[in-house]
Amino acid sequence: MQLKKQITALIDKRIIFISLFVGFSFCLYAQTNSDTLKKCSQLLPSADEQKDMLDIYKEFIKKDTIVIDTVNKKRKIFSNFVPAVGYTMATGITGVISSNICFYRDTSRYSKLSVISANADYSQYNQYWLKINSNINDEVLNLKFIGDWRIYKFPTNTFGLGGQFSTGEAYRIDFSYLRLHEVVVRKILPNSFIGLGYLLDYHWNIETLSGPDSIFKQLQQYGFNNHSLTSGFSINFRFDNRDNPINPDKGEYADIQLRNNLKALGSNYNSESILIDLRKYFKLPFNSNNILAFWSYNNFTVSGKLPYLDLPSTGWDAHNNTGRGYVQGRFRGTNFIYFEGEYRFQITNNGLLGGVVFANAESFTEYPSNKFNTVFFAKGIGLRIKINKNTKSNLTIDYGFGQGKSHGLILNLGEAF
Repeated sequence: MQLKKQITALIDKRIIFISLFVGFSFCLYAQTNSDTLKKCSQLLPSADEQKDMLDIYKEFIKKDTIVIDTVNKKRKIFSNFVPAVGYTMATGITGVISSNICFYRDTSRYSKLSVISANADYSQYNQYWLKINSNINDEVLNLKFIGDWRIYKFPTNTFGLGGQFSTGEAYRIDFSYLRLHEVVVRKILPNSFIGLGYLLDYHWNIETLSGPDSIFKQLQQYGFNNHSLTSGFSINFRFDNRDNPINPDKGEYADIQLRNNLKALGSNYNSESILIDLRKYFKLPFNSNNILAFWSYNNFTVSGKLPYLDLPSTGWDAHNNTGRGYVQGRFRGTNFIYFEGEYRFQITNNGLLGGVVFANAESFTEYPSNKFNTVFFAKGIGLRIKINKNTKSNLTIDYGFGQGKSHGLILNLGEAF
């Protein structure tokens, strides 16, 4: 009850205004009749009129090269590979190899796109990590396989629990990290799935290097050891009627995960948590290719205790996308509330270039009161470069601005949500 009251108290006029705006826009969209939508859809560029970087390559570099048409869905596999150089406050200048493989389980009209994405990174701060995310649909067995596997060697900064410490009070730590999350869900209704998962988070060679005594004392008080293990099972519910998991034009997404970590499975502590991930997409205006998207991501510790590095934290979601505008790990706490809105628009009629504007708000419970006291806001802009028009994969380049002179560049292959 206390947590519920704190969450309710956290909602201010700005969030209420956003909610009313979403509802009003959704009502306008829902009330548009199908004949009007059909007429308007004829005005939009067809798949053949869209362009991506491969088309530019063919036109300007390899004009005489014969390339097999990949628009037809009978070609089951599409792959994208992008080497790049990026920069964030957490990593400095970073060499990135980003790739994804998109495929259809079969060629039926009901088959949904499956995606396996992988990132390999090395930074100027001697950080390196490999991350593999998968979302595989098997319509034959009515199953969906969802994976989040990663390994890190990651010297970085931490800023204590809640939001009481400033960016200038960073404490330097180092650790190695292995994450193995695998969930299997089965379809029970159209677009609705339920299933089980096994989740492992293991940190080792954890070191406290240097920083303010105030943060070090808090780390010691909470419990900060040279290794930690969180291992447990989850019950998962997912609803997903999006038209494309990489870059949706429309639809809704809901992912609810109940996680139970057990000492019997090697965990440092017994604990229970709940993760709630909600997303909504629709065209605005409805006769355009511009998208208004909303994301709510919330993680609550229901009972027990989690190791410090396993607590909910900025930028440590499955795709490291929460809190654009803040350094990864900037905020951390036992409970986490997050909301983001983004408007995606075309810059060129052929879809090669696009842009976004976004804003987000996040709050973490303080320690040791476990109360929500402060909301942290950020905003930003971004550029989109179409890498593959068949899967609608974009190279995304975003720059976010948070509070307290926080800012940073974010580079991805695929949208933030």
